[in-house]
Amino acid sequence: MAQRVLLPRKLRRPLSRSSAQRPAVMQPSKPATPSGPRDRLGDGRSWRDNLLFLTHFFRHPRMLGSIIPSSRFLIRQLLAPVDWSRARLLVEFGPGVGVITREILKQMHPDATLIAIELNPDFVMHLRTAIDDPRLVVIQGSAAGVDEAVRQSGASRANYVISGIPFSTLPADEREIILNKTRAVLDPQGLFLVYQFSSSVLGDLRRIFRNVTRGFEPLNILPAHLYFCAPGLGIDRAS
Repeated sequence: MAQRVLLPRKLRRPLSRSSAQRPAVMQPSKPATPSGPRDRLGDGRSWRDNLLFLTHFFRHPRMLGSIIPSSRFLIRQLLAPVDWSRARLLVEFGPGVGVITREILKQMHPDATLIAIELNPDFVMHLRTAIDDPRLVVIQGSAAGVDEAVRQSGASRANYVISGIPFSTLPADEREIILNKTRAVLDPQGLFLVYQFSSSVLGDLRRIFRNVTRGFEPLNILPAHLYFCAPGLGIDRAS
């Protein structure tokens, strides 16, 4: 069962109606001096991001699944279905060094909130110090605590949940909990946006979500399978 998430007092505010297993502490990201132009790669990543990601890949390859962060091609296709004008609460599972996180924040509505749930404490520290945006709330904990995180944010449902955690390496019972809780917290018109380096999770996604549409991005290391999962009436997107 997910443990209680402690939300800072200043973040305890209701969001628009349109809008784990380890202890999780919800905190806003903290200001930091941004990386200079020479530190940044063409897609927004820094050399420090890549080094941190690479170090943890060799330590915990089953937790990350890829040797480098996601490419801009994958990010563009993954986030293409998002209606940024409508989204007021978004959740990201396994943000890592924040490559997708930064793109979400770049496009997100000024009044929206992004909850990033990350298990790795080094990535959590990196996100809290490297990204200066009051709309970002970083939680150290498991994605299995998503229901409690959404509840503590003051919202009833999330508009979008974005995930890159490697479901194929998770124990079956943990994968089942995360997927079921994700479906439960999604708005009926919301979407669960998933990228994976294996297609093994497809059967579980089709069993739990009413409509699952597939995509593929070859211009990524590794090439990625994408899944767009709707809990409600399906989405208008070519299979």
